[in-house]
Amino acid sequence: MNTRTGITRRHLLATGTAAFGASAALGLSSRRALAQSKVSFQLSWLHSTQFAGSYIALQEGFWREAGLDVSLQPGGPNAPVEPPVVSGSALIGISAADYTAAAVEEGAPFRILGVAMQKNPFVIASLAGNPVNVPGDLEGKRIGMALANTPVLQALCTLNGVDIDAIEVVPTQYSPQPLVAGEVDCLLCWETDLPVAMTIQGVDNVTMLMADHDYAVHSQTYIATEDSLANRRAEIVALMAGEVRGWEAYRADTDAATALTLEMFPDAGLDLETQKLQAARQVPLMFSDLTDANGFGWWTDETVAANIETLALLGRTVTPDLWDRSILEEVHGA
Repeated sequence: MNTRTGITRRHLLATGTAAFGASAALGLSSRRALAQSKVSFQLSWLHSTQFAGSYIALQEGFWREAGLDVSLQPGGPNAPVEPPVVSGSALIGISAADYTAAAVEEGAPFRILGVAMQKNPFVIASLAGNPVNVPGDLEGKRIGMALANTPVLQALCTLNGVDIDAIEVVPTQYSPQPLVAGEVDCLLCWETDLPVAMTIQGVDNVTMLMADHDYAVHSQTYIATEDSLANRRAEIVALMAGEVRGWEAYRADTDAATALTLEMFPDAGLDLETQKLQAARQVPLMFSDLTDANGFGWWTDETVAANIETLALLGRTVTPDLWDRSILEEVHGA
């Protein structure tokens, strides 16, 4: 995979109007400023439009204008987020409230600084001819999922008064194939991957977003250590301010953001149409009335309370001070 964090001058000359077109479509400026501080930003997974707002911030110089030389580090199955953030080699990482809670229980001094996904992306995906529209529809169904996600299913059932013993759990690989082949009736997955793959293949499917049924776990969250907050606060504010600008530009034109992603990572094996659909499906997960009123990444005491309730069902005990909104308040001028 190509893990470059920007497009070289040679690449820009070679691609010409294609590279310019993605930026122009986003309505972004070409201003540049000299970088002052090297900063590593740890992503939670491999490069894709899941992180396109960050790519925009990097490519369009939003961080460079603020004096940051940001390196985006891809995650993946062998690249967990938490270790580089704990060690200080990454200033900020992309995680999720349940992973952060587990790390804090082990002594990691993390704080959640922002919430990119206002709604958790977990869904129950099913075929249109045999849909799961509400949690109660799961009873009597066969659900394909990784057994490691059993606490997630249990939490959903507890929150909605569903008898988990009336659901047949079938261990499956993370693929739409078992559902398409009729081996299971539904899948536990993310809104932005297996359902997208089925749609691209022409398979008529429906999704039930678990967040719409009280499953509240903040996802794609920004984490930093207490030490970094105390000693590198200005850099964190600048990095988060660039993120906000990048994701607002992403929201304005997800197709242009997707084009930029494929330009920056041409060797990542990304399919254009799949990435475009994934990018579009992320928007309602990341933006809401709450973010429209307060700014990207925002949360409230009420959403934190809902997270604490759901995390308790997942066996994680946290307190509200795990979330620190002071960085976002500075970024958004609250």
